[in-house]
Amino acid sequence: MTRTILIADDDKKSIKLLRDVLQASGYSVAVARDGRETVALAQEQKPDLILMDIRMPVMDGIAAMKELRADPNTDRIPIIAITAHAMRGDKESFIQQGFDDFLAKPVDIHVLLDRVRLHLHEEE
Repeated sequence: MTRTILIADDDKKSIKLLRDVLQASGYSVAVARDGRETVALAQEQKPDLILMDIRMPVMDGIAAMKELRADPNTDRIPIIAITAHAMRGDKESFIQQGFDDFLAKPVDIHVLLDRVRLHLHEEE
């Protein structure tokens, strides 16, 4: 069974990198370019995992994550926060707010795949 990962990001280069790496690893990929679209797609498609950029237009990643957590149909989807503006203590802050994990941009593709497998409970 192919697992679906929703990439929520407005940066074309980030989307391309993430999509290419995930598809090459056998995942099905959906893309949303703002927070509102992310919430709508997640509610419609119920992906197995969401990679969520924090800074997006229309609705930021934190607001989108909170909306997904408030919906019983999407509250259990693992959501990994991704941001280029990482500061010390951000991981703890994002996890306290409701994210399952955190990755800093530029994303290391090996770390990305390890975290995806971890949250999907897949073996290497």
